[in-house]
Amino acid sequence: MSRIAGSGRDVALWSLRRQAVPVASTLAASALDLLPVVATTPLVPDFAYLVLLAWRLLRPELWSAQVALPLGLFNDLVAGHPLGQSMALWTITFLVFELVDSRTGWRDYWMDWLLAAFAILFYTAGMWWIARVMGSRIELAVLAPQLALSIIAYPLVARLVIALDRWRLSR
Repeated sequence: MSRIAGSGRDVALWSLRRQAVPVASTLAASALDLLPVVATTPLVPDFAYLVLLAWRLLRPELWSAQVALPLGLFNDLVAGHPLGQSMALWTITFLVFELVDSRTGWRDYWMDWLLAAFAILFYTAGMWWIARVMGSRIELAVLAPQLALSIIAYPLVARLVIALDRWRLSR
């Protein structure tokens, strides 16, 4: 006898995959900070934030704003940021996206890229400001290449997240 949904074990695995892939991909992107990449200037985009943005803009129904807290905590611990930096900036980003989603009726690719660019600008400026408060004397202009690379890299990360989402929803 065949069933449409498959066996109970198959359904449980599909359900687990649907819930775990977004979180696991964001945590894996956070773990990229453990790789020994040496740069004299900040050039490398924060891939964890880009993956988080891509998931949030692609599937807004997946996560509520409170999911950003534990994901941000993990990113703070792995990346070595001051505790609470990613937690606060990621949560503020999610809250702003909730506000934007409640005000707009539709979004397309270009609108998502524009929202992501503003969010990346906010995140970079927020990281700079927190470093400034903690005693760093780095100029904001030094972060311009990282900001530009992050905005340019967002569509590539979004394509990766779209591929992960297709795999997540496939049988």
